[in-house]
Amino acid sequence: MAVDQTEITAPVALQRPDGTLDPAAVGWTRTPLHRTDLVGRVPRRWGRAKRWEYWAVLTPTHVVGLTVSSLDYLGLTQLWVLDRVTGLEIDQVSIVPFAVGTHLPGTLGAGPATARTRGLAVRIDETPAGTRLRAATARVRLDLTVPLPPGHERLGVVVPWDDHRFQYTVKDVARPARGTLRVDALRHPVDLDASWATLDHGRGYWPRELAWNWGFGAGVVDGRTVGLQVGGRWTDGTGSTENALVVDGRLHKIREELVWDWTPGAWTEPWHVRGATADLTFTPFHDRVSSTDAGLVRSSTHQCFGHWSGWVLDASGDRQSVDGLVGSAEDVEQRW
Repeated sequence: MAVDQTEITAPVALQRPDGTLDPAAVGWTRTPLHRTDLVGRVPRRWGRAKRWEYWAVLTPTHVVGLTVSSLDYLGLTQLWVLDRVTGLEIDQVSIVPFAVGTHLPGTLGAGPATARTRGLAVRIDETPAGTRLRAATARVRLDLTVPLPPGHERLGVVVPWDDHRFQYTVKDVARPARGTLRVDALRHPVDLDASWATLDHGRGYWPRELAWNWGFGAGVVDGRTVGLQVGGRWTDGTGSTENALVVDGRLHKIREELVWDWTPGAWTEPWHVRGATADLTFTPFHDRVSSTDAGLVRSSTHQCFGHWSGWVLDASGDRQSVDGLVGSAEDVEQRW
């Protein structure tokens, strides 16, 4: 089924003044154009707003997940590190009532995202050199810069469930990363030519319960920088998807709902994502298991990291190989 017919090319507000969805905001973009300052600032919508910045960074030796988020009634901040050689995981997560100490910009790029809780400090800044990611715990120090290459395009999508429930997401894949990761007493350099960062930026109002799949990947295939972004379930039936291919910075929208196939309980067996315009296989090397039960919030997550293979049709109808891309595929059930 063809979807995503509307490409937005001019700035637009996500919400009307009364907090409902502005119909003109529904569509997708190649660069962030949506103003989302009202999310979390309409009093009668308090308690339902979801705002977050999530960065995943994959290096030849480590995987890093960095989250700053606010659900109005609580804030969740997390720094997760996987040593790809030893399998060691370090997970520092803080859940704070009413998101005390958490600050997120109203619109992407309009200011820093910061969180400071007991045992964990995070700061995300936009700088002339790119996005700077800094985080500190008792065991981990992270200081990375994620350059934004000239002409690099970033997928923005509005997913409308109805006038009161909707989500704006920016999925930014295939961004190079450089800097330093320190774990305990060991310093690990993050090299620009072998490390990739992915952004999941979210602003909106979700249904109380929902499940989703999300996958991304990045790397160099036949001398071209290739990024992959795919999703499923949470967008079904909305007329929007978050599926795209990025080749040498140019975004090619995948204008269909893709079918995900995996075996629950056998998380490190191959996953498949298919459609008329894509035939993808994901082979995990690690399953990150996460669960939260904080009363109002309950979640179950299997986020697998591994490698992609297969192909996607670009905007010209040519097959683009994704063989060897490193990235992630996940299955999430969420109540919030």
